Amino acid sequence: MTDALTRRQVPTAAGTPTGLPAGTTGTDRSDNADRSDNAGEPDDAAAADAAADAGLAAGIAANRPSPAAGRPHFPFPDRPGVSLDAEYLARFRAAPLVPVRLAGERDALLVTGYADVRTVLADPRFSREAWANGTLFARKSTALALAVSDAPTHTRRRSAVQARFTHRRAEEDRPRIAAIAEELLDRIVAAGRTVDLIAEFTTPFPYRVICDMLGVPVADLDRLLPSVTVMMSFGGRFPADEVAAAHKVMYDYFFAQVALRRQAVAAGTPGPDLLTSLLTAPQESRLSDEEIVVFGFGLLMAGGETTASHLAMCVLQVLRTPGLADRLRRDPSAIPAAVEELLRWVWFAGTGGQPHVTLDEVELAGTVLGPNQVVIPLTDAANRDGQVFADADAFSPDRTPNPHLGFGHGRHMCLGAAHARVELQEGLAAVLRRLDDLELAVGEGETPGAPGRQEDPVPGTNPVTGAPAAASWASAPGTPAPGTPVPGAPDPAPRPGGPAGRLDWRDRMFMRGVWRLPVRWRAPGAAK
Repeated sequence: MTDALTRRQVPTAAGTPTGLPAGTTGTDRSDNADRSDNAGEPDDAAAADAAADAGLAAGIAANRPSPAAGRPHFPFPDRPGVSLDAEYLARFRAAPLVPVRLAGERDALLVTGYADVRTVLADPRFSREAWANGTLFARKSTALALAVSDAPTHTRRRSAVQARFTHRRAEEDRPRIAAIAEELLDRIVAAGRTVDLIAEFTTPFPYRVICDMLGVPVADLDRLLPSVTVMMSFGGRFPADEVAAAHKVMYDYFFAQVALRRQAVAAGTPGPDLLTSLLTAPQESRLSDEEIVVFGFGLLMAGGETTASHLAMCVLQVLRTPGLADRLRRDPSAIPAAVEELLRWVWFAGTGGQPHVTLDEVELAGTVLGPNQVVIPLTDAANRDGQVFADADAFSPDRTPNPHLGFGHGRHMCLGAAHARVELQEGLAAVLRRLDDLELAVGEGETPGAPGRQEDPVPGTNPVTGAPAAASWASAPGTPAPGTPVPGAPDPAPRPGGPAGRLDWRDRMFMRGVWRLPVRWRAPGAAK
């Protein structure tokens, strides 16, 4: 199985079509940062690559079957659904190491078993830096701070921000996070009984939290989020010039933010935000300006995009589970356990995160892999391992223990996991408490969005959600209430019988989910 898979990887142009959580998505699933260099390989390795390629070419010329023949391309095509697609799950369970072909005709093995995924994520013999072929999404490797780096670079960078993302700090932030959820729901309740919950709640909620942390004005999100969408895509969803332009928007904006903070420090008026603390750290541990910039937009994207998509999927799954919403309303103390099960159950990553490369001979799933083997750990598959989770194919909100890998594992475990848990718990609790009799306002058919539908956002709207620009973020007086008609903006409400009458699934995006989640409800105490 491994003979063809141990060929040395040949560097190609960066920017293969993202993830997570964990990188992300699965690993530094939400920190989405990585190292600032992706150096090419040594000459001897390049020579070995050339020899291997020559051998493969010779085999093809001699009409011998390619050892890689029949490999499916990865990432696999998107499919609708909250939980892992049944056919994909069956494929992952059929073999602990699944041969696939990546963009650039690179071969790799998908790692599907729980123990094996943990090994890849924690064992230093599996390197992220050694993968020099770009990320699995639109984000350039240099635009990531953590997800593509190994120690000591990874350790130095992560140490610079770790103190702001501890469990203690997340609990200290819980009251403010809960208050933001209440503010957004006040506006929704005041507006009416049908709303796109993603546009009006699950997206602005985490973005306001991370903006507070970074000291970035929420009003600036309207010009930043289009670039987030582009950078978190994959599979050629957006042309290369749009990807390059999106990176430039992010770099320019955060370099300007750093410059503003340097001026404030010089004037003796430093702010309390994270960017300022990075800029004023002791010289011996201070990150470069570029590293701070990459952390800035990386944290914004990871803290907002991942939680926004996942919280929407949590609400959808709760609504699909008979009796669960009412049970959680009656007993909110059950919400943390339900959130943990949702972290296991929701099919989160569209690409599987950052590839790893073996640095030495290592045994995995009973197979000895040689050096330079490319592997991709799939946390979504690991979370359905029947050897770890009893009745693994059942959604069990009371499951305990629940050692899921929703936030990854090991040195690349999600930097923002503690804050993400608090946001999911407080967000889900607030939605259920404030919106009684909550239900979907669209059909249950899981039809993917029409091709090209999200490629043409309406001018003046947020391309992530389709919401009117600026209407979703601020709560200042005079801000249009949710649902306020805006000329030229799409109607977030369902159109019976039309394409918006079904769930509109994201495709070719690092984070899976839906673009819109139209819901209706009854305010507590209101007549049915």
